[in-house]
Formats: sequence, structure tokens, C-alpha cells
Amino acid sequence: MRGIGAGHRAACGWLIDRFGLRWQIVPAILDELMRDKDPARSKRVTDALLRMVKLDIAALEKAYRS
Repeated sequence: MRGIGAGHRAACGWLIDRFGLRWQIVPAILDELMRDKDPARSKRVTDALLRMVKLDIAALEKAYRS
């Protein structure tokens, strides 16, 4: 995330606050979707997640169900 200034967002829900601290926003359901016993489902969720800057829970759930 080099080069990202304060208040900016980066891929997968990461952000940097005004103090330079890096945070990742992780919705509770994301853990459930990614830990599914079906590796194809968890891969679809991971692939969808990696294309996002702002996390879209509906899109992650859609990838999980598809």
C-alpha cells in the first residue's frame, strides 16, 4: 500500500487513517463465506474480494451462491 495517503482506501477494505495507521474493515460474514468446506465456493468469494476496493457484501454473497 505504499504511496497511499491518509484517508485513502486500498484493495480489500484496507484504509489508512490520518495518523498513518492501516486498518482493514472485515465484515463478520466474510469469515463464514471464506471458510466454507467447498473450496470452489471459498475461491469464488476470494476472487471477488480481491477485485474490490470497497467491500460489497451482496456481491460476495452472490459469488458464494454462484
